[in-house]
Amino acid sequence: MDQKAMNEYLDQWLRDAHAMEEQATTMLTTQASRIEHYPELKQKMEQHIRETESQRDRLEACLTRRGTSPSGAKDIAAKFTAMGQGLSGTVMGDEVVKGAMASYTFEHFEISAYRELIGAADIVGDHETKRVCEEILKEEQAMADWLYEQLPVVSRTFLERAGSDAAEAKR
Repeated sequence: MDQKAMNEYLDQWLRDAHAMEEQATTMLTTQASRIEHYPELKQKMEQHIRETESQRDRLEACLTRRGTSPSGAKDIAAKFTAMGQGLSGTVMGDEVVKGAMASYTFEHFEISAYRELIGAADIVGDHETKRVCEEILKEEQAMADWLYEQLPVVSRTFLERAGSDAAEAKR
C-alpha cells in the first residue's frame, strides 16, 4: 500500500476515534446524571467525562495538524447511539450495574482503537499522533482498571440496597 493510502486510513481511523469519544461523552454524561447512591462511581465518571472531552480535543488537534477535520456525520451518529444506550438504561431496575458493565466494555473498545491508531501512526511516521494516542491509551487503561476493581463493589452495593429498599436500589 502506498504512503498516501496509509495516511488516508489513519485520518479515517482518527475521525472514527473522535466520534467514539463523542459517543463516550454522551454515554458517560447520561449515566452520571442518574447515579444517586454511588458517589465514588459518579465522581469517577464525571472525572472521566472531562478526560474524554480532552481526548476528543487532542484527536481534533491531530486531525487539524494532519490537514483534515472530524466527521460531523460520524460524530452525530455516535451521539445518537449513545443517547439510545442511555434511554435503554432507564427501563432496567439494575441500571447502575448494567451501566458499569457497559462502561467497562466500552473502555476496552477504546483501548483496542488506540492500540490500532498507535500502530498506524508509527507506520506512517506521524510521531505526534502516536504520542497523543499513547497518552490517551494510558488514560483509557486506567479507567478500565478502575472499573474492573469497582464492578464487584457496585454489584454488592446494589444487592445490599435492593434488600433494604428496592425502589431506591436501581440508582
